[in-house]
Amino acid sequence: MDVHPDEMPPEGLPAVRVIAMPADTNPYGDIFGGWLMSMMDSAAGSVASRHSHGRAVTIAVEGMTFHRPVVVGDEVSVYATLAKVGRTSMTIEVESWRRARHDDRSYKVTEAKFTFVAIGEDRQPRRVPAVDPAPNP
Repeated sequence: MDVHPDEMPPEGLPAVRVIAMPADTNPYGDIFGGWLMSMMDSAAGSVASRHSHGRAVTIAVEGMTFHRPVVVGDEVSVYATLAKVGRTSMTIEVESWRRARHDDRSYKVTEAKFTFVAIGEDRQPRRVPAVDPAPNP
């Protein structure tokens, strides 16, 4: 049986997992895109802070695409991967997946690239560690 790529979540654990609740909806009963974006920003921020060993702030979101709706009761899993590191910035690729409460299948609902800058106590940009090169097999 062929499986569509939008039905296979990324490997590993999600950075955020939450249940969509009625308070997260618009007047039509759909989950707000802004709520979903905030979950994605939280997941990306966790990755950025862990990599930079401190505070990191969102400076850009690129390519935010909504593929499918999320409804009340869906389990939303957000996966975030460090994709690129600059001198003070980090690009994190983020995907959100939904799973209906009583179903085993998951579907990609959104994706985007979030850019963060590490900042110090003075709120000015600070250097971030380089990404360790992959070990040779």
